[in-house]
Amino acid sequence: MQSHLLRTWLLALLVVAVWFGSVELDRPWRVVPASAPADSFSAARAETTLRRLLGSQQPHPLSSEQNAALRARILAEFASLGIPATTYRAFTCNTWLGFGFVPCATVTDILAEVLPGPGKAVVMMAHYDSVPAGPGASDDAAGVAAVLEAARALRAGRPGGPKGAPAAARHPVLALLTDGEEAGLLGARAFLQSPELRGRAGAVVNLEARGTNGPSLLFQTSPGDARLIDLYAAQVPLRDTSSLYSEVYRHLPNDTDLTLFIRAGIASFNFAFVGNERYYHSPLDRRAELSAASLQMQGDNLLGVVRGLEQTSYTDLSGGNAIYLSIFDRLLPRLPEGWALPLAIVAFVALAVASALARSAFAGSAFDALWMPPALLAAALAVGLLLAWMAQQLSGMPDPTYAYPTATRLALAAGLWAVTLAVSRAVGVRTAAAGAWLWLSGLGILVAALLPGLSPYFLFPSLVAAVLLLVTARAPGGWSGRWGQLALLLAGLSALIVWIGLAAGIESLLGLRLEALFISTAAFGVLTLVPLLAAHPSSRSGARASIGTSAAVALAAGIVAGLLPAYNARSPQRIDLIYYQSPTAAHWIVDSSWRLQRAEPIARALITAGHLRRRRLALPGLGIDDAYVGPAVASRLPLPSASVTIATAAPAALPAAASPEPTAPQPLRTVTLQLHGSPDTDAMILDIPAAAHLRAIDIGQQHLVVPQAWHRATRLACESRDCRDATVTLTVAGSLSELPLVEERYGLPTFGADLAASRPPTAMPSQSGDEVMLANVLHVPGGP
Repeated sequence: MQSHLLRTWLLALLVVAVWFGSVELDRPWRVVPASAPADSFSAARAETTLRRLLGSQQPHPLSSEQNAALRARILAEFASLGIPATTYRAFTCNTWLGFGFVPCATVTDILAEVLPGPGKAVVMMAHYDSVPAGPGASDDAAGVAAVLEAARALRAGRPGGPKGAPAAARHPVLALLTDGEEAGLLGARAFLQSPELRGRAGAVVNLEARGTNGPSLLFQTSPGDARLIDLYAAQVPLRDTSSLYSEVYRHLPNDTDLTLFIRAGIASFNFAFVGNERYYHSPLDRRAELSAASLQMQGDNLLGVVRGLEQTSYTDLSGGNAIYLSIFDRLLPRLPEGWALPLAIVAFVALAVASALARSAFAGSAFDALWMPPALLAAALAVGLLLAWMAQQLSGMPDPTYAYPTATRLALAAGLWAVTLAVSRAVGVRTAAAGAWLWLSGLGILVAALLPGLSPYFLFPSLVAAVLLLVTARAPGGWSGRWGQLALLLAGLSALIVWIGLAAGIESLLGLRLEALFISTAAFGVLTLVPLLAAHPSSRSGARASIGTSAAVALAAGIVAGLLPAYNARSPQRIDLIYYQSPTAAHWIVDSSWRLQRAEPIARALITAGHLRRRRLALPGLGIDDAYVGPAVASRLPLPSASVTIATAAPAALPAAASPEPTAPQPLRTVTLQLHGSPDTDAMILDIPAAAHLRAIDIGQQHLVVPQAWHRATRLACESRDCRDATVTLTVAGSLSELPLVEERYGLPTFGADLAASRPPTAMPSQSGDEVMLANVLHVPGGP
């Protein structure tokens, strides 16, 4: 009994050790000093550049004075390196998400000839604009500084050094620093809508950030990435990637500039660090929070991949997809995607044969092997949801883990361990081994067929287990003997490394608010330890104390998690204050929905100061429908307006829409709006109702044809300051009598100072930050 208890807690320590190993070994640590050789990337040099670029660390959103000042400093940095740099200014619109939301703006991109030459270039890309709420030190000024440092290193690595003319490489290298990424990937769209510039891009390496620290992840590649991954593995010192990242990213609503290049069929790499997401798009995204080691890894990735690309034929980059998974940032096992399903079947068959060959005095029934894994996974999920619900009830907040995640992490880990011990009491060694590995390898077949990017997490441990369990199936004592137990330990360790590492990565990216995903992922790893925890019936009674201890720790930690404050000054709640004025009323709107897409409870002092109450909203120009709302003094600011001109358009004058079937000609009208905003305008928004049956938008020489099948509302957001007097022409086939027009200004008016002072120190603005929204209704003559 004592030996079994010792084994129980030694295995628990193994799980903890793998967790810490996953966190610590994945944490970048290397920082190259400024005294390093000139042809290497130095985070110390990049940090010095970043300090010059950011200056007083003011937000620099699209079209702002701070944006223009940063652009001038970037051009000066390129000039100091002897690199020719120019700007490309254009008005553009982006319909990459369809016509529900159409952003437009005048943007100014920066292009620098790092290594000039003929042919298509290797493009180093980052964006230099920030969100209005924060200075964007990590997102994405750090990317700009990394591009500048990599450009310097590339020039220094050519014969003649930094003062001489660089020798011609196989491909030229171009730096592209885009504007308006935060407004809707507009700088990238402007680059690609120019045939001349688009024709210059042969491959692209993009730098992004969704946090301030952590490893630089290769989280997205262009399709057919097998040779791209081979190049990446050969060129960088540390590797942190997974085919799962690209698989998941394809199904998320998130995008970066690289999305448009991938859609254009250009070979692409996307790197980002995502640790400490608490400061993403906020006033706390400052230089002091940026990890130098993360910047170093980001730069190493950029420089290494670019050097590999500039000496590789673009035709050699095409090929099939791969499945891959980095281990502790050092190893990167990978296979062609086409091998995933056959190998998954081979692993399953091999494990089935091993199970048949194994002999043990403690062999159980096939039914036990069948129910044990899903029972463990279901019970773990239930425990995780229960602990999260308990903490939420105690806290009164939807995510009580945000500021102090340790208690919740401990609660979930202890709860999972209690479930694992309870399940292990009911099965024998052979039954548990057969059940765990046949389920894991069987799911591997399903995943390889439907979601191949996820398959390494099932396939790689299953292949390890298949070899080890086949070899020891007929060893003395079978899997209960010394060699069998060692085989089960090594196989389980391979699964732990993969699945606990994934759970640690999920927490780094998303926190613990998705507790079901976190605990389910970890459960796949500890499932493979059940054969080592299963024991002779005479030893099982000793597990009761371990189960009780684990359950008690889970309960106590869950209670502590619920009693701790959800937010603090270092991990503040995101709360934006909006002054919203219409022709009939004015309101204060407090938005706390950024993280969970629904309003969170806010401080009582803020509710009192603004006379706020929570309510549902449906207001023009506003992107939220759940917020705290209070009265404000109306008619303080002039509303936007527009001159409206109506004309009849012949159906033949409209270019053919993308419709698979011919449709009868419809009477069309053009509604031309000459917008009139104030000098303080940052954006103008038009909400075009579905009943208008929008067919085309003309703005700033952009002609956007709406598909015939589109029958929903459209929000047109013109997001640069010149939009205050833009001319917009809408071609409509339906009824349009009223058209909401909203002027957006960043920052609060002076009469909002008292409300802003009521925002507690445990809260901050984020994304667009505090703002003014002035809504008017345009009356369209002749409608409907």
